[in-house]
Amino acid sequence: MRRVDVAGTLRRRLLTPSRSAATFAVRGFPEKSPDSRKLLETVGMTFLTGYGHAAACSRVDEADARLAGVRHEFRGFAYEGAAMAFAVRDGLPFGHTHHVADFLAGPADRHIYMVYVGLGWSLARLPRFWWRAATAAANDPLLRWLMLDGYGFHQGYFHTERYVRRQFTDTAFRWPSDDPSPYAHRVVDQGIGRALWFVTGADPDLLAATIDLFAPERRSDLYSGAGLAATYAGGVDEAELRTLVKHAGPYRPSIAQGSAFAAEARSRAGLVVGHTELATSVLCGMSVQEAAAVTDRARPDGDGEAPAYEIWRRRIADELATD
Repeated sequence: MRRVDVAGTLRRRLLTPSRSAATFAVRGFPEKSPDSRKLLETVGMTFLTGYGHAAACSRVDEADARLAGVRHEFRGFAYEGAAMAFAVRDGLPFGHTHHVADFLAGPADRHIYMVYVGLGWSLARLPRFWWRAATAAANDPLLRWLMLDGYGFHQGYFHTERYVRRQFTDTAFRWPSDDPSPYAHRVVDQGIGRALWFVTGADPDLLAATIDLFAPERRSDLYSGAGLAATYAGGVDEAELRTLVKHAGPYRPSIAQGSAFAAEARSRAGLVVGHTELATSVLCGMSVQEAAAVTDRARPDGDGEAPAYEIWRRRIADELATD
C-alpha cells in the first residue's frame, strides 16, 4: 500500500496558489490568439506545478525527480516555481532552512538562472524580515540581482494595475542590503518587462504601446525583460519578432541583451527549443549557442563604477549592437 505523506500534502495545499491564478480570465490579460494564450497559461501553470512539487516533497532530490518529468519546453519554469517554494519554506519561522542550499548545490545547477529568478518571487510573498532566511544560500554576487528580476515579474503579473497601468516604482527599495539601492529598481523593471510579455498577451504592438506609457528612462530595462521573455517563453512568429524590433527602435540592444540572457539560460539547462532559435536569430542576429557565448565572454570579474550585473548587461548589449 502506498504511504501517504500527510505533511507534504498539507504543505502543498497550504502553500501552493490555485492554478486558476495563471489563467488569462483571472488575470484579465488580452488574448492575441488561442495558441498564444494557451502557451502563456501553460507557462504559469507549469510554474505552479513545480512550486507544488517543492512544497510537498520532503527532500530536494525527490522534488527533482518529479521536475525532471515536466515537458522539455516548460521544464525551466517548473524549476523556477520549485525555487520559490523552497525559499518560502526556508523563510517561514518553522521547519528546516536548508532547502535552497541543497537545491542550489545539486539539481538546480543547470537551471541556475531560473532558480535565482524563482527565489525572487518569494520576496513578494514573505515579510521583509524573513527575506534573509529565505535567500541566505543564494550568495552568488552576480546572480543575486536576478532575484529582483523575479520580484519585479511577480509585481507586474499579480499587481498589474499598480505596477503596469500606473507605472509605480519603488526607488527606495531596500535590497540587497538594508540601505536603498539606486540600482535595485532598474532590475525590478527588467522583471516587469518580462511580465509585460504576459500582461499584453505576447502582442508586440500592445507591448510597445504599454512600454510607451512608462518614463523614457525606464524603457530600456522594460524592453530587456520583454526580449528575454520573447526568447525564453515564446508565443510569437518571425514577423511579430521583427515588429518587436521595429517598435524597440533605439532600445534594440536592450532587447538583444535580454534575448541573449534567455539563450544562455536555455542552453545551460539543455532546454533549447525552436522558438528560442527563432528569437535569437531575429533579436540577436545569431544562433542560440552564439548568443549564449556572448553572455559568457561578457561576464565581469568584479564590480566597477556600476554593479557587476549592470556591467555584464552593458557588455552584452554593446557587443550585440555592433553585429
